[in-house]
Amino acid sequence: MAARPEWTTACLDWEQRIVERRSLVPCDPLFPEEAAQALEVFKALQVVDLPQKPDGTHPTLGETCDEQIFDFVRAIFGAYDARTGKRLIREFLLLISKKNTKSTIAAGIMLTALIRNWRRSAELLILAPTREIADNSFKPAAGMVRADPELQQILKVVEHQRLIRHLVTEAELKVVAADSDVVGGKKAGFILVEELWLFGKKPGSKAMLREATGGMVSREEGFVIYLTTHSDEPPAGEFKDKLDYARDVRDGVIEDKTFLAVLYEWPRAMLEAEAYLDPEYFYVTNPMLGRSVSAEWLQAELIKEQRGEGEGLQIFLAKHLNVEIGLRLRRDRWRGADYWEAAGDPSLTLETLLGRSEVAVVGGDGGGLDDLYGLCVAGRERGTDRWLYWTKAWCWPEVLKRRKQIAPLLLDFQKDGDLVICDERPPIGLDDESADYELPQDIREIVAIVVRVKESGLLPEKSGIGLDAAMASDLVDALDALDLPEGCVVAVGQGYRLMSAIIGLARRLKFGGAVHCGSRLMAWCVGNAKEEQGRQSVMINKYANGAAKIDPLMAAFNATKLLEAGPGAGNGKLSNDEWAKAAAA
Repeated sequence: MAARPEWTTACLDWEQRIVERRSLVPCDPLFPEEAAQALEVFKALQVVDLPQKPDGTHPTLGETCDEQIFDFVRAIFGAYDARTGKRLIREFLLLISKKNTKSTIAAGIMLTALIRNWRRSAELLILAPTREIADNSFKPAAGMVRADPELQQILKVVEHQRLIRHLVTEAELKVVAADSDVVGGKKAGFILVEELWLFGKKPGSKAMLREATGGMVSREEGFVIYLTTHSDEPPAGEFKDKLDYARDVRDGVIEDKTFLAVLYEWPRAMLEAEAYLDPEYFYVTNPMLGRSVSAEWLQAELIKEQRGEGEGLQIFLAKHLNVEIGLRLRRDRWRGADYWEAAGDPSLTLETLLGRSEVAVVGGDGGGLDDLYGLCVAGRERGTDRWLYWTKAWCWPEVLKRRKQIAPLLLDFQKDGDLVICDERPPIGLDDESADYELPQDIREIVAIVVRVKESGLLPEKSGIGLDAAMASDLVDALDALDLPEGCVVAVGQGYRLMSAIIGLARRLKFGGAVHCGSRLMAWCVGNAKEEQGRQSVMINKYANGAAKIDPLMAAFNATKLLEAGPGAGNGKLSNDEWAKAAAA
């Protein structure tokens, strides 16, 4: 009996491999004969959206694909042990730039699986996030069948159902748009998920994908493949989860021999050097460069986007050069965004901030049921005079319903611990006059943080808490109940009155005078901030009403406005009265 093959799916030298145009598949096919037979089928499939050759046929995948794509196909089909009927590597993720024939590759892989499948009445599924993307995968698959007389003898295309049926095994390859009613009850053993990044934007996509892939449990020969470009927003939801896991497997952080990730992305040094802007390196994330995509086209489009407002450039970089979007560095961005990520310190918590500071103030913003409630505790560090920022936010469940496009992001921030999605509990006391009014969860937790800052002895007696005057009055009432010194809670002027904080914090970030807690929530808010230049003023707004939340950032600006005046906490630089006058000015 042959020994079980040994392999690893970690690719520790991927950065060197990708620059040298070598395969990102870290191991040879586990079963070379299976790999060779499947690759022969894959290579013979015709690409019908390319011009016909003189003999009337179309170019094949074997003639049009790069060798790195063949390595990926070998890895998929070469992981199947025909003796036991089990596939040893069962989950695959391919992250590749747009225009690298991703949908054609998907069609070819799934047709190959349909042809090679032995199980009668098997279900094979291509799951796409939208009807249009579903068509993008079905049309090349159907074209491959119709272009080959031999395939027409064993495969039947059912156009209106986006279905291809094997006439011998009665197995069916179905291409469907994502819908819980569509995928529910499926027993597919072979699944290919197109454009995973879009599933990351869909609430409930995790449950949907779990339902779609549930049939693999009893079909050990099956696989699931995720194909995707980068997202046009910071990765979120199921896409972020899968991408993070794939990177950890590739980098050897997690040992999972059943998962193989092939990620065409930039080595860190090249990202920091912005090598992706150099046409010489376009090949790094475009293995089909010179075949399905040209360097000249990429360069021309890049030049166009560099002359635009910035958002189009970020989307182009994400889609065509696989540059992950962090902060959306638009032309009219807040200038502090350029230095934000470098100033992050994940070890900075509320407690460490209080431990390092000689004075600490509190800023707040938001509070509407359709907004985030943003809170910032900002301190002046002892010995360095650096400004330290810790932020947190709250929202109510209706935000997830009204702003479905950002719901996956908010759920991610909740997992990080930087956003609290409050419980839907009505206050008590409506029918019982003797009962106390129960503070809503967001107000209750904000008040608890203010109490913690006050107990540290670092909160100034005058102007220690700065709020947007338009904030909900229930927070003001709750703070009044704390018996704070008169003048401790102040209204911070908004709009152009925040100009010194907007400009000053950006300068401190640039020159190392400000440090923040490094949360993804705040990075998102900073990316949503739009700097508006007036004739004699600078203001911050948001790019898109409703979806682009900036409340925690505005809370940080409110806290900055208080720090600007040099507050004291017993042994501070200014007296409380002097500081209050300076803050008011």
